[in-house]
Amino acid sequence: MKKRLISSSMAVALLFTGAGHSSATTVTTAAQTNLSSLQGMDIENALLAVQSKRAGLLEDQLKNQLEQVQVRNAEISKLNERLATCKNEEERALIKQQMDTLANSQQMDTLRLQSLSNKRNEAFDTMTNFIKKMQESRSSILTNMR
Repeated sequence: MKKRLISSSMAVALLFTGAGHSSATTVTTAAQTNLSSLQGMDIENALLAVQSKRAGLLEDQLKNQLEQVQVRNAEISKLNERLATCKNEEERALIKQQMDTLANSQQMDTLRLQSLSNKRNEAFDTMTNFIKKMQESRSSILTNMR
């Protein structure tokens, strides 16, 4: 019963956070491997743990994507230097073609970077809102008890 409750709470958390398919799969897989650590938690802490894990995974993906963008920038810079020193027109055309290909890839990488950044910000916003709502609920309960 506990496992079902925790699995359901993780699914609910993923639904409310708007996780994409790949992020949801990654978080679900990671949460399943850490299911034993979630079993002793109440539903609030379990949801918070799942959301924190999601935010951490998105942060890691964001770092990897940023590294890819930096690598492409370095490759484009090297090709630019080669283009400046090259005098053979055929080779210059080949270098320009390589630069265009890298520039297109760079644009796609930048879009992925922007998307991951938005997802990470959304994950942190969701986590912050969740904490705020839990605090408001606790305050309301305490007020009603008085």
